[in-house]
Amino acid sequence: MTAPFPCRLSRPGVVCSLGGDEAAIAHALFAGERGLTMSDLFTPGRPLPLGQVDASLPDDRDWPTPHRSRNNRLLAHALAQLEPEIASAMARWPSSRIGVVIGTSTSGIGETELALAASGREGPLPATFDYARQELGAPARFIAERLSLDGPCYALSTACSSSARALASARRLLKSGQCDAVIAGGADSLCKLTVNGFSSLDAVSDRPSHPFSAHRDGINLGEAAALFVVTSESGGIQLAGAGESADAHHISAPRPDGSGAVDAMRQALDMAGLAPGDIDYLNLHGTGTPLNDAMESAAVTALFPTPPACSSTKALTGHTLGAAGALEAAFCWLALTHARLPRHVFDGDEDPDIASLPLITAPVERPLRHALSSSFAFGGSNASLLLSRTDTPEDDS
Repeated sequence: MTAPFPCRLSRPGVVCSLGGDEAAIAHALFAGERGLTMSDLFTPGRPLPLGQVDASLPDDRDWPTPHRSRNNRLLAHALAQLEPEIASAMARWPSSRIGVVIGTSTSGIGETELALAASGREGPLPATFDYARQELGAPARFIAERLSLDGPCYALSTACSSSARALASARRLLKSGQCDAVIAGGADSLCKLTVNGFSSLDAVSDRPSHPFSAHRDGINLGEAAALFVVTSESGGIQLAGAGESADAHHISAPRPDGSGAVDAMRQALDMAGLAPGDIDYLNLHGTGTPLNDAMESAAVTALFPTPPACSSTKALTGHTLGAAGALEAAFCWLALTHARLPRHVFDGDEDPDIASLPLITAPVERPLRHALSSSFAFGGSNASLLLSRTDTPEDDS
């Protein structure tokens, strides 16, 4: 039997509404503390629960104009947490062998909104405006230029599966021999276009979301950045499998039978050489919308004869869109490392019309070996990541 391809994930660099460092985020994640605040910043007169980052972010006033955006400030905060891992990679390999792959859906759109607000309908855009800030490739270029890296550098934008696909893409770059290390993950920031766009789809809830509840009525939105240094090394936490599918059922609604979601999860299992029964924890996409949760419960029960313990962490952070896949992979990394399960927070009233799942509603501490995280996006763009721990918590120093 062929040995699995090693794909090691460094500790994550993360910032989200739960906090700006690993300790604060892990505490809230395992305690089930929501990081939502009521705000009408983007929807005047209609306060919404949002997962806004309140951590102190780097000042971008001295950065090159194309790099000045909240998205990149979030990335810089996450990147700073990985300085030792990045320095080690740059000492071992030439800059041409280190890649950057970032998932995003907003990039610097928020800065364009501010420029348009300043200029009015007819006036010229401010002299400080730079269109390059909102290009989808801008976050990847920002990291590559900040670190003087010359390897493959690109962004992926497949809505809510963007950064999950970025990690899968990093794995391919390593396996193909094009890179020795890849900085991969995602970032998205809140802006009017996103919040009002989802509101126009009647997808946003005016209260904290309740995934898989009989009373669920929509998502909360959030912002985040999550990054890993990915290398083709053994040990630690491995990205053991990745699965991707595109069922193209509808521009915004999920395929009701969940077959595209099942395909992505099964691919991840097959790549890792594992069976459904090997999974210890399942991080659900779990948006809290009626259609998504119904589809996902059908997909999970179709693939898993006995579903593993599972939770949706979007009730804590809000749906961070293009950053969600990498953020929730980071949550799986934390679960595997700390031997604790992220809490599922909702009103406790499960929907009797969808398949019941073993939701984690109380603190659970136990050794974990394999975790699966799924992201299901607009247009049927599905991605699943399987993380495996190759040692035990007692091995950590």
